[in-house]
Amino acid sequence: MEAIKELKKTVARLRSPGGCPWDQEQTHQSLALCLIEECCEVLDALDRKDMANLKEELGDVLLQVVMHAQMAEEQGLFDLEQVAAGINQKLIRRHPHVFEGKPVADSAAVLEQWDAIKAAEKKASGVAGNELFKDLPACLPALLFAREVFKQVDKKKLPAADWIDAQKVAKKAEGLDEHQAGKELFELTAACRHSGIDPESALRRYARALMADVEKRVADR
Repeated sequence: MEAIKELKKTVARLRSPGGCPWDQEQTHQSLALCLIEECCEVLDALDRKDMANLKEELGDVLLQVVMHAQMAEEQGLFDLEQVAAGINQKLIRRHPHVFEGKPVADSAAVLEQWDAIKAAEKKASGVAGNELFKDLPACLPALLFAREVFKQVDKKKLPAADWIDAQKVAKKAEGLDEHQAGKELFELTAACRHSGIDPESALRRYARALMADVEKRVADR
């Protein structure tokens, strides 16, 4: 796409001698928080269903991708073309039901197939990963982190009965809607504040402790 090529040229110019001092000073590490901020602004636009703002915020995220690719190219590591080619090849590999005529029953089967292909790719490349929790990013907000931990526990039927009362969870889920869930989470957050507890840290520590316990139990089998 011509616009992508022009954006790449603009970023390269900003980073080049005689370009912008601020852009020249940036590193992968210095831009890390910028990427998180831009992604959050995309989510905010989605929540507000503001399509005009969404277009702008997606552009800001794209700029972050191009910046990181440009810095990597300067270091002789990879470039934007290779980034695009890599994700395109991954999509084709992990969608054999589309590109190889191998039908699947439903979206659940698609996800199962994706995980199987990913695991096979890691094994073939010799990359060791956290098979239980799929290398969950430490920088995920605690609520998302906890959701992903529970997703893996539930999906893989991992031993976590001492940490998660399945019957209690099922009972709470009965008739639960978004408003009620939000209300309860908000009230719990307020209660934590009054108790001097940081809810973000508390939830993250609990989720990490659960992960460690589950990993130990599986290893001891």
